[in-house]
Amino acid sequence: MKKISYVSFDSSSKEFILKSLGKNVDGEGFIVEASTNKHVLTQDGEPLHIDDWGGIRKGSEIFFKKDLPSVLDAVNQATGSSNG
Repeated sequence: MKKISYVSFDSSSKEFILKSLGKNVDGEGFIVEASTNKHVLTQDGEPLHIDDWGGIRKGSEIFFKKDLPSVLDAVNQATGSSNG
């Protein structure tokens, strides 16, 4: 069984973590690539606001929202499980 870890951060810590990954937060609060200023997208192709950011899957730059369906999908993909 794979172990799933969860860590929570405040806003300033989130921005520090994002900067270490080559990301910034634009004037509207969306996560963007530091080098191009293009929006970071979720797997659904949506721009991701820092308030909605739930995490990044290990070994990738797959960003997901903090809502329950997005978190469950990320956990299922990380563990190889399925929803149905």
